[in-house]
Amino acid sequence: MARLSGLQREVLSLYRKCLREIRKKPAETRENFRVYARAEFQKQVTVSKKDFTAIEYLLRKGQRQLETYSSPGIRNIR
Repeated sequence: MARLSGLQREVLSLYRKCLREIRKKPAETRENFRVYARAEFQKQVTVSKKDFTAIEYLLRKGQRQLETYSSPGIRNIR
C-alpha cells in the first residue's frame, strides 16, 4: 500500500477521533452519531486529493464540529 500524505493522515485521524467520541455517548444514540459522522465524511468523497485548500477547510470545520458534539450535554443527533 502506498504511503499516506500528511493531509490523508489528518483526515483519518479526525475520523478515528469521531469514532472514539461516539463511544462516550449513550448506547441508545451511538448509532445516530455513527451514521451522522459517516455521512459527513461520505459527502466530501468527491473532493480532489490535490485541492489542499478545501481539504484544510473541511478539516478545520470537522474539528469544530467534533468539539461541539463531544460536549457531554449533547446526547443525541438527528
